[in-house]
Amino acid sequence: MNLHPDVAVLARYADGDPGLDEASVWSVESHLESCADCRARLAEHTPDDVHELLALVSAGVDRGIATGPAPTPRRRVSRRRFEVTLAPWLTMTAAVLGCAALLHGLYPDLPSLVLLLAPVAPLPGVAVSWNRRTDPAWEVVAGTPRAGLGMLLRCTAVVLAVVIPVLAVAGARTGAPMAVLLTPCLAFTAASIALGTVIGVRRAAAGLAAMWAVAVVAPSLATAQVPALLQPGGTAAWAVAAVAAAGFTVARADRFRRLTSGN
Repeated sequence: MNLHPDVAVLARYADGDPGLDEASVWSVESHLESCADCRARLAEHTPDDVHELLALVSAGVDRGIATGPAPTPRRRVSRRRFEVTLAPWLTMTAAVLGCAALLHGLYPDLPSLVLLLAPVAPLPGVAVSWNRRTDPAWEVVAGTPRAGLGMLLRCTAVVLAVVIPVLAVAGARTGAPMAVLLTPCLAFTAASIALGTVIGVRRAAAGLAAMWAVAVVAPSLATAQVPALLQPGGTAAWAVAAVAAAGFTVARADRFRRLTSGN
């Protein structure tokens, strides 16, 4: 039994004969996929103008590949994300701390605003570092293998790398001890991430900042007294709070792999 298409059928197929029924066309095409001999015979029946057209197209494709644009260089999404998302907030934070240091020089009788704002200084940057509302590429970043707590900690490290030197300069101008500035700062940062596993980082940072402003900053300015929480003797308690918050965060790290944690 001859399974190869008839030569006449191949010739009609090559010529595009409209009288060739669909069953024959389907049979020829199915057979050509697995038979090199019939493909060679089909090429013999193909008109010369078709061969010329195929050669022209092939040459054009080869030229396009050879002279095409260079591959787009690979970009680091995380760096661009830091620059676009965090830069405005970090600039604002640095400006606020600079103004606080200036006001301390103008009004030395009031408690140092640098000292009062130090605990919540990193929170604006932390709030936007893992937040779908402020990052247009958040869904893309959240779907990468390196997303989750690791990505949030890298963003937080960038925030602290900017805020801590600014605090050091502002603290030096106001005379505030570095330990009193840094331990509450780190404790509030860790607390915002820990509380973020429950209500989202954005809400946690905003809630902690509002609570601190109402419960500590406003009363301190009204009474012109530095609260006991910001006295040198309280640094150990702040350090313990930071460690406890960090441990709570690690225990619930999987929460940052879920979309709801981006609120």
